[in-house]
Amino acid sequence: MRNLTILLPTRNEVQGLAVVVEMIPTTELEKMGWNHRLVLVDGYSTDGTVKVAHDLGMTVYDQRGGIGKGMGLRQAFKHFIESGDEALVMLDPDGTYNPGDIPHLLQRMDAGECDVVIGSRLRGEMDDGAMGRVNYLGNHILTWAAVALYRNFISDLCTGFWAFKREAICAMHLNSISFEIEAEMYAACCHNKMQIREVPIRYHNRLGTAKLGSIHDGVRIMRKLLVRRFFRYPIN
Repeated sequence: MRNLTILLPTRNEVQGLAVVVEMIPTTELEKMGWNHRLVLVDGYSTDGTVKVAHDLGMTVYDQRGGIGKGMGLRQAFKHFIESGDEALVMLDPDGTYNPGDIPHLLQRMDAGECDVVIGSRLRGEMDDGAMGRVNYLGNHILTWAAVALYRNFISDLCTGFWAFKREAICAMHLNSISFEIEAEMYAACCHNKMQIREVPIRYHNRLGTAKLGSIHDGVRIMRKLLVRRFFRYPIN
């Protein structure tokens, strides 16, 4: 049996967390040979998210140093490396991603002999209204820019559904604060010549309030892509 961390980054996700955890395909993962543990990294939630996580028996890490998804994920990755687990799957616990797709990402990772697998929303199907027109266009533009800059195909740069082998996490050097973290993870994988593959997924309407700001966060993501194209390691 191999050990898997399922990482759920949160900030005020009380409406979706329990629903997502309930949908994790525990039996299927065990049949595939994975022991898994649920880890939540919380970015200063005030709505009872942490209490729900504790009630569900999850391992909870409180984010330190300020608000931002990037900060939380970087801290969670350090804990993962210390754990010794062989693989990590991360997904947002807001109901937009279906945990039932976790085995598909892991199977692709094993079968394709690759280091990283993403769940692609833009190659899959979306519920009506799950992604607004501005975000849909912005995701395409940012993805096209990433492929043009790094020459490594990806169809959905900003997805929040990733699977990593341990070696990929250990090799990444990151300094993102906010939602540009996925772009930096992609850039770091490209610099380290990691093999990235993907599977199409279904994208659902979120439970709770959206936190991504279309224009402001899009600019941060584009800036991160440009900076990391010319710097193998992040600069402060």
